[in-house]
Amino acid sequence: GKEKDDFHFSQSTEAFLESRNSTASPSYGWSLVAFSTSVPRDYRIRYTEEGSPAAASVNGTTNLLRGTRILTVDGVDLVNATSQADLDVLNAGLFPDTVGETHTFEVQDAGSNTTRTITMSAANISRQPVNATSVIDTASGKVGYIHFTTFSPFSSEEAIYDAMVQMSNEGVTDLVLDLRYNGGGLLAVAGQLGYMIAGDTATSGETFNQLRFNDDAGNRNPVTGSFDNAVPFYSTGLGFTLVNGAHLPSLDLNRVFILSTGSTCSASEAVINGLRGIDIEVVLIGTTTCGKPFGFYPTDNCGETYYTIQFQGTNGKGFGDFQDVFIPGNSTATFGERASGCVVSDDYDNQLGSTSEAMLSTALSNRENGVCTTAPTKGLEP
Repeated sequence: GKEKDDFHFSQSTEAFLESRNSTASPSYGWSLVAFSTSVPRDYRIRYTEEGSPAAASVNGTTNLLRGTRILTVDGVDLVNATSQADLDVLNAGLFPDTVGETHTFEVQDAGSNTTRTITMSAANISRQPVNATSVIDTASGKVGYIHFTTFSPFSSEEAIYDAMVQMSNEGVTDLVLDLRYNGGGLLAVAGQLGYMIAGDTATSGETFNQLRFNDDAGNRNPVTGSFDNAVPFYSTGLGFTLVNGAHLPSLDLNRVFILSTGSTCSASEAVINGLRGIDIEVVLIGTTTCGKPFGFYPTDNCGETYYTIQFQGTNGKGFGDFQDVFIPGNSTATFGERASGCVVSDDYDNQLGSTSEAMLSTALSNRENGVCTTAPTKGLEP
């Protein structure tokens, strides 16, 4: 019963090009989540960019951590303010327009009953597609962790390559791929990631994502004119930010643990679907994904770039009907494409990559015993 297309939108072509090319823009280097946009508002930190003002340490205290709640901006009550003058102050402080712009925030850290005040100046920040990596030693082998936030800018190709080189060099035997906030992007990079997880033998001659157009198009891509509409498991660099033809590393895994929320979308779901299409086990830890098997070619018209759904993606087995989302195996949901795995709320009381964080902790536990243990329920979901 869900609407088939929730995904048309447009933006200025200038903004599209800045995003595609990872152009730096004024920012504190934070990712915000709004649990409530109406009074009483609740804005918190999802994560921060390494080396940014938000992640800086002042007198031994990090400015902002995951889960920190913003209470005031330049003296204005973010939680309860309603006047237009106050809203203008809040927006100006939360979304700075110029580098060097300075604003003061009263914040409350997760699990704390006290508040503190910080002052930050906006800097030129480029979004980093890989936000964090680590290798976790366990009694049964090394487990890699990668927090991958977007397939969208060209820089995502080199970023995920570097992360997978690290995993390969460390000799990990399992991978936890954190896609909980990854809304998608370039299918080609998703195909590269699929290859780097599964390796040569599993992906040789296989299709990662088959583009399906409407009946009028037949077997021709109406945008490019091509009759070859298959996205392969790319084993080489494609020239975005890696040398075209450079060989990619691979972990040769037969399963992968993917951390998910409703913000896990599009190309992220294509990774789930593409790997399932070659019988790589995907263990889904978290909540249901967004349900977007559709894609588009961004198209400029008079300075505005339009994203209009043009195709549906299917895996090597011809499956692509996950409009009703992917759901973890123990979910009680009636609708959805069920994968193995466990329902776990997003945990804002622990830092991403911490083995105490609910999703990662559950993934590690499931890896050891194959069951879904009772996970912390203190996490919040917008």
